[in-house]
Amino acid sequence: MPRYALKIEYHGAPFRGWQRQKEHPSVQQTVEEALLKIDPTNKGIAAAGRTDAGVHATAQVAHCDLAREWDAFRLAEALNYHLKPHPVAIVNAAPVDDDFHARFSALERRYLFRLVSRRAPMTFEAGNVWQVAHPLDRDAMQEGAQYLLGRHDFTTFRSTICQANSPLRTLDELCVEEIPLEDATEYRFYVRARAFLHNQVRSFVGTLERVGAGSWAPQDVKKALEARDRAACGPVCPPQGLYLSGVKYEPDPFEGRVAGALVETKDRLA
Repeated sequence: MPRYALKIEYHGAPFRGWQRQKEHPSVQQTVEEALLKIDPTNKGIAAAGRTDAGVHATAQVAHCDLAREWDAFRLAEALNYHLKPHPVAIVNAAPVDDDFHARFSALERRYLFRLVSRRAPMTFEAGNVWQVAHPLDRDAMQEGAQYLLGRHDFTTFRSTICQANSPLRTLDELCVEEIPLEDATEYRFYVRARAFLHNQVRSFVGTLERVGAGSWAPQDVKKALEARDRAACGPVCPPQGLYLSGVKYEPDPFEGRVAGALVETKDRLA
């Protein structure tokens, strides 16, 4: 059976997360129901990661096996037709080898967290960012973030219901960007690692927000990490500012493709 990789974008608000559940709507169920419309024998999909309730994605990756070959562009178009009116879209599709697995072939995952400092309520961005009313110190947050880089026991920064066998993870990047807006300031947290623990990114951001607000010193992040105790973590921030923004593969199944269509480059034509 031919296998296809799907790059999926979704707004997490209507869903109880990625993973299929019996009593609540999920992104996985929504995509699988669309797949059944074009392939009634389809057995489902596997994804690069399971996002929690309310978390968004701009570049989730899943794979599926279909009963027949499809043109990748037409596959994406057909699925998007059947995904309406849900806030889920197939932004790209590509044929892949049988040994490609969206989860196990992934070399790296990237997350973006958006935090806005503004006193007035959000209107257009409501549900897309975490809003706080007080100012934040970006430099202090970045200083605190440096203590989290590298390989550590992240017990402090994972959920008590995390099912991972080990709290050891290697954090490759945690960068804080400050973006001045007309009536607010946005802080973007770029986080990159091969794999993450449950609630790890939200625990990082919630803790660093306390640093930015002045309630914690940057060095307190190091103390919390070394405590290896969930009680030492700062508040876990809400999900609506979190986005799964990228998954890395070698080779990249979507390279040279726009919305599933193969784009010829000068090198390919040479």
